[in-house]
Amino acid sequence: MDRLFSAAAARIASLAGQPVAFIAAVFAIVAWVVTGPLFDWSDTWQLVVNTATTIITFLMVFLIQNAQNRDAAAIQAKLDEVIRAMAHARNEFIGIEHLTDREIEHIRTALESEVAQPPHAHGHRREDSVRRLLKRR
Repeated sequence: MDRLFSAAAARIASLAGQPVAFIAAVFAIVAWVVTGPLFDWSDTWQLVVNTATTIITFLMVFLIQNAQNRDAAAIQAKLDEVIRAMAHARNEFIGIEHLTDREIEHIRTALESEVAQPPHAHGHRREDSVRRLLKRR
């Protein structure tokens, strides 16, 4: 069941992000507006589009969230492998995504403070690294 849902969610999220999906939605709205005079701009006519868009939006939230969660987990696994494989990387960072927001913010602040310190053994400060990266463009 999980595999089927994941496959369907990924496929639908991918299709929903395509230009053709946007164009189809625009045409659907245009068709709805054009039919307005046919139905005398009735409450039922308005209710149809309101209900349809609410249902589609409600379902798409779950499908897109599923796709984002899966992508984030895959990226996290890849980053953990990069950390694990690098000789000088700090393996303590593997799994920090499971910490609380406050704990992660504390780690981020400590890392930024560490990088802002005078040049380390590698001889570069953060500002120097950023400057070199900007020159590459």
